[in-house]
Amino acid sequence: MVVKVYGQVNAACPQRVLTCLIELGIQFELIPINLQSGEQKKPDFLLRQPFGQVPAIEDGDFRLFESRAIIRYYAAKSASDGRTNLLGNTLEEKALVDQWLEVEGHNYNPLVYTMVIQLLVLPQMGQGSHMELVRDCEGKLEKVLDVYEERLSKSKYLAGDKFTLADLSHLSNTRFLMNEGGKQHLIKERKNVYSWWTDISSRPSWKKVMELRN
Repeated sequence: MVVKVYGQVNAACPQRVLTCLIELGIQFELIPINLQSGEQKKPDFLLRQPFGQVPAIEDGDFRLFESRAIIRYYAAKSASDGRTNLLGNTLEEKALVDQWLEVEGHNYNPLVYTMVIQLLVLPQMGQGSHMELVRDCEGKLEKVLDVYEERLSKSKYLAGDKFTLADLSHLSNTRFLMNEGGKQHLIKERKNVYSWWTDISSRPSWKKVMELRN
C-alpha cells in the first residue's frame, strides 16, 4: 500500500519523513500542502493534523503526524519485518538512537529552526531579521556541535558505527546551515562533524529528496 504524505517537499519535517521512507524502500505519494497560502491551517487538513503543521501521513486507515513519530513508526515496522534496520539491534543500540534523536529534537532543531525563521522565512515575507537572536542561536549551536564533534571522534555515526534515524533526522536542518543559511563554518570547522555530514548527505535517499525539490 502506498503511503500518502501530506506536506511540502521544501520543508524540513516532510524531508525527514520522505528520506526515511526512501531509505526503507516504502512507496509513497507526496500530496503537496501550500504553506505560503496557509493550506495547513484549513479545516480539511486540521482533521489530519490538529496543530496545522506538516507532515501528516495516511497509511490505509492509519493516520499519524509529527515527523519523528512517523519515522520511528516506519523504522520499527521495517525492522520487525526483518528488512532495513535504522533503530539498532540491541537494547543499548536502540537507546543510543533514541538518545541522539532526543538531542536533535531538543538541542539542535530549536536553534536551527529559529535561524531558519529569522534568515529565510521572515525575509521572504518582507520582514527584517532579528540578527542578535541569530547570533545568540549560533553561539549556542557552536557549543552543541562541539559535543557532536567529540562524539563523532569516537564513532562514525551518532549512535554507533551504523547509519540510523539519529543521523537521518539531522539532514534537513544541517542542509540549511550548509546552504541558504550561510553557516557552513559551523560544520566545516569541525573535522568529524564535517566528515559525518559529507557521509550522510551523500546517501541516495537524501539525494532523491533533493531531486524532488526541483
